[in-house]
Amino acid sequence: MRAMQLTKYQEAEKLPLQPVEIPIPQPGRGQVRVQVKMCGVCHTDLHTVEGDIHPPHLPVIPGHQIVGVIDALGEGVTLEPRVRVGIPWLYAACGECQFCRSGFENLCPQVRFTGFHVNGGFAEYVIAEADYVLPLPNTISDEQAAPLLCAGIIGYRSLHKADLQPGERLGLFGFGASAHLALQVALHWDCEVYVFTRSPKHRQHALQLGAAWVGGTEETPPKFLDRAVIFAPAGGIVPQALEKLRPAGTLAINAIHMSPIPELPYALIYGERTLRSVANATYQDGVEFLQLAAEIPLEATVQIYNLNQANLALLDVKHSRLNGEAVLKISN
Repeated sequence: MRAMQLTKYQEAEKLPLQPVEIPIPQPGRGQVRVQVKMCGVCHTDLHTVEGDIHPPHLPVIPGHQIVGVIDALGEGVTLEPRVRVGIPWLYAACGECQFCRSGFENLCPQVRFTGFHVNGGFAEYVIAEADYVLPLPNTISDEQAAPLLCAGIIGYRSLHKADLQPGERLGLFGFGASAHLALQVALHWDCEVYVFTRSPKHRQHALQLGAAWVGGTEETPPKFLDRAVIFAPAGGIVPQALEKLRPAGTLAINAIHMSPIPELPYALIYGERTLRSVANATYQDGVEFLQLAAEIPLEATVQIYNLNQANLALLDVKHSRLNGEAVLKISN
């Protein structure tokens, strides 16, 4: 099968993913094989290929926003073949630790992630654990579904971790794949949304989607924020965001990798403000979010690339050259 494989960490400009032909994988017990139709390209994929975060081994095939069709079943699997499913970042967890037992399998010490611990969706076929594939609503197309499987799910969890309530004022710092979906969820909950981003293209995109105000992180918005989420992996934004947050407000950081957070004056966190990170997402987050996405319905802004253009897609993500999400089309 065709795949784009990482064998050495390099800057995206050096085209780190190499086209390879490797054998089609076979599912083991409890697993399914999925023929990949579409796979989203995430900022986490960029962090992986550039070595900001390190998979346990190389080579590895990135990609964890996978839409495809089950085409082979391992022993003990009761799912039907030819069913369309989504494969998210969460590949599997132990199911036995205190985190798994309390619904926080995203924090499991033995958790494994798609396209990181195991080969992902920048390939024609992928293996998944049957218990962790997500059912996809029939009303959502393949290209629309792909961005939902990480950008959407983690954005949804971030809104909850920011304690967002219907009707509140929300700030989004950075406006890429995840934020443009989170904005639509917040609007569905009757929230007023302010977007902070440097990119004129992204500011226009935010306004088109319904943002009430757009500006830079250095600017003062018309009113204080009730809640905020940082999507950009820049630690320097944290004090800037806290300055704009009301007392008892919450700031959630949605980033798997981030530059150092500078020293904070105590006054920025005083007033019972909450600062918390968002670490991955649970299976239940995926189930709930996909149902909500169909109900709204969400409209992901996507740019389609071929599999052999995966390096170009990563470059476009790195340099914020597109609105919404890059999606690789693997097969028809």
